[in-house]
Amino acid sequence: MFDRIRRLYGEYPRKFWVIMCALFVDHMGAALILPFLALFISAKFHVGMWEIGQLFAILALATMAGSMMGGALTDKLGRKTVMIFGLIVSAFSMLGLGLVSDLSAVYVIGLIVGLFANVGGPARDALIADLLPEHKRADGFGLDRVLMNLTVTIGPALGGLVAVTYGYLWLFVIDAITSTTTAIVVFLIIPETKPEIPEDKTKESIVQTLGGYSKVVKDKFFISFILVSVLVIAVYVQMNTSLGLYLRDAHGIPDQGFGYILTLNAAMVVALQFWVTRRIKSTPPMIIMALGTVFVGAGFLMYGLVSTYILFLAAMAIITVGEMLFAPVSQALVANIAPEQMRGRYMAMFGFAWTLPTGFAPLAAGYIMNNLGSEWIWYICGLVSIAAIAGYLVLHVRMNTGLQTSVQRDKTITETLTIAVPESAREG
Repeated sequence: MFDRIRRLYGEYPRKFWVIMCALFVDHMGAALILPFLALFISAKFHVGMWEIGQLFAILALATMAGSMMGGALTDKLGRKTVMIFGLIVSAFSMLGLGLVSDLSAVYVIGLIVGLFANVGGPARDALIADLLPEHKRADGFGLDRVLMNLTVTIGPALGGLVAVTYGYLWLFVIDAITSTTTAIVVFLIIPETKPEIPEDKTKESIVQTLGGYSKVVKDKFFISFILVSVLVIAVYVQMNTSLGLYLRDAHGIPDQGFGYILTLNAAMVVALQFWVTRRIKSTPPMIIMALGTVFVGAGFLMYGLVSTYILFLAAMAIITVGEMLFAPVSQALVANIAPEQMRGRYMAMFGFAWTLPTGFAPLAAGYIMNNLGSEWIWYICGLVSIAAIAGYLVLHVRMNTGLQTSVQRDKTITETLTIAVPESAREG
């Protein structure tokens, strides 16, 4: 066992392991507080779900703007600088959220949290991609997901203990401490990995750097990939929105029972993600994502067809298999599609594939459940998944068509899990 761990450690640069440990600390702080944020706001200000929903809508919209800003700053100023800035500002803004005593101030600080909490997200992803060669990036993002899910497994239980023993405010204090600690580690140990900027770009202003998103939007292959991904992610986010409500109202599953279902998801990712990622290395990425969508769609469809708790657990296990196939491969693919000087902006744009469904999918699910019947949300999830599967298969054909013009890149796709897509495939 120790030999296996030693070999695994030796496969990656030391700086990669340092950033993984630092991100684990930061993830743990978030995992302590996020499950209890709605409860804290409700208890402190005596408001209902409508006011809390407004806060989360502000957070989502601000996060989209913050991610775009973060992607541009990552390419302009560097990965390290933007990560440290995002960590420090989000730490103190979250602490402010825990200290305010006026509901209107909560909305203002929520706007600040949304803007800056994810401003370092594209920098983090770009840094991981920079530290690893192409053929190790999917494994690297897979390890990041393992650590994040480990914090999700541990964090809520610890957060509940802290909240009951010391009060909600200490959750915000601990989150600020973990984010600040991560920022210090990044400042002291992690090198700047931003590639050298061509001479004609060195005097580019921030506004011009933001304008570089127009080039990303013109990348037809990449935008098609985002649009297809929005479909499957719109299905996936039902896990944390409508699924718990459906199981409670339609099948009488208590909150504790739903918690066990989510724990199964996180535990499977921790135990199996790295093993799964390593065994799909030689398979083209679009095929992997189509297969992952098959599992995600089948698992959610099951919730409309079965009625026993053991089968609800089985459905979540199927969804988790799809998640483990889809998520790290998609991140690595984006890292390799992006030109080095625009990697931050590409990562930020891909973040929209998660942010947009998080905003509209719960609303669509509520409309469907109220007007067609609660089980219809899962039937429609199945249909949307079929559309996403077809989309990934079409992208796979386009990718292969472009690769036929380049012998070297054809070799790359057979040897690595993630590939760099040639220009002909993007414009095809």
